[in-house]
Amino acid sequence: MKNPTMTLIVHGGAYDIPLETHEAHMAGCRRAAEAGWALLKGGGSALDAVEAAVRILEDDPTYDAGYGSFLNANGEVEMDAIVMDGRNLDVGAVAAVQRVRNPVSLARLVMTESEHTMLAGAGAEAFAREHDIPICPVEELVTERERERWHIQSAGTPHEWDGNVRLQAVGLPSDTVGAVAIDAGGNVATATSTGGTFNKHPGRVGDSPLVGCGAYADNQTGAVSATGMGEALMKIVISKQVCDLIAAGMSAQEAADAAIAALAERTTGQGGVIAVDRLGRAGIAHNTPYIAHAYVSAGSEIVAGIRGPNAPMLSEMNK
Repeated sequence: MKNPTMTLIVHGGAYDIPLETHEAHMAGCRRAAEAGWALLKGGGSALDAVEAAVRILEDDPTYDAGYGSFLNANGEVEMDAIVMDGRNLDVGAVAAVQRVRNPVSLARLVMTESEHTMLAGAGAEAFAREHDIPICPVEELVTERERERWHIQSAGTPHEWDGNVRLQAVGLPSDTVGAVAIDAGGNVATATSTGGTFNKHPGRVGDSPLVGCGAYADNQTGAVSATGMGEALMKIVISKQVCDLIAAGMSAQEAADAAIAALAERTTGQGGVIAVDRLGRAGIAHNTPYIAHAYVSAGSEIVAGIRGPNAPMLSEMNK
């Protein structure tokens, strides 16, 4: 097997991303890729890179993760995140967290500093306090955009508005964020973070923090991060399915395409995935109108974009 190519991909959600927010989505993905790539180029691990990239996206109010997360039916933030290390299949995840600015870093701490794989709600926040992760008032994670969206919904206004609070014809925005990487040593890792679905029932947990659904990483195959309609993505365990297809001989792009085809065939859901295989080949696929992303590999410049239905496959960039 040839030596793997160091690669990083990030995503910033898959849905009918409004044209007026395309620039913000691309700029945020580029900043995330720059942060992760700087670590990889400096000899850092894939795990370090995906955490750093996702932290940038969590701090950016453009996305449904960290600051800017959607509000639940009570008008509160509840966030989920996962990290996975392909070297040894170690996983850390948190669910329904309210007062932590960067849930992805708390998820990594669960992986490295506890005997558990997932912590939820108040227990996860207590674990954060025990390990000196700052706790913030939940109000500091709420943007004016999301507060307005929630108030409009609560007033019973129809789900079609102008501007940044518009709900799209394909459904609510899906700005879950994630990153996948392979480092110079051939190790892969993934991270995914989300504020969940808008106006969700308090306590609802989607695909994002669930191993094999929102993310999966295995050095023997590759790494995957998913975004979209969580209840549908869970039904086909989409991230693990991509890795299984790579194990069966597909490239990252072929496996991503096949998994999204399965999503459409077996469910009514929409979503997207990013993937990198053990050779460093990249893949991105979606059955939504758009997916926001940024991509970089050794010897190339960072490319950020909003990929539409007729965009060229990332595999063309791997040749």
